[in-house]
Amino acid sequence: MDPQELGATAKEIIDANQYMVLGTADESGLPWATPVYFAVRDYREFFWVSSPEATHSRNIAGRPEVGIVVFNSQVPIGTGQGVYMPAVAEEVSGTDLERGIEIFSARSLAHGGKAFTIDDVRGEAPIRMYRATASG
Repeated sequence: MDPQELGATAKEIIDANQYMVLGTADESGLPWATPVYFAVRDYREFFWVSSPEATHSRNIAGRPEVGIVVFNSQVPIGTGQGVYMPAVAEEVSGTDLERGIEIFSARSLAHGGKAFTIDDVRGEAPIRMYRATASG
């Protein structure tokens, strides 16, 4: 496949799936992988919400380098395709938070989920918004 075909296939896979596997590691290097529901902007910025106390969130606070895999686990054996990306993750704050919430909320609503607001991810709320920016 040429690079253009690979890019088109990657976009199709990302568009067709609702969850990504987020690979993190703690400060000592102990790995952790977790599935998270995601929304994407420009096939480069991946947004999700999680508790800041979750293992992957604590790992990101200490070591922001992550790996992302998006794939469909329901296809027949031997036919699976996936998108693999290195990225840098962070809790979203400041002016980026409003844009991230808009992107995430729109995708959530499109999949039958709820609308999210900034108040859902700040202050006393139990979850925060995170973003991983793919570097590959």
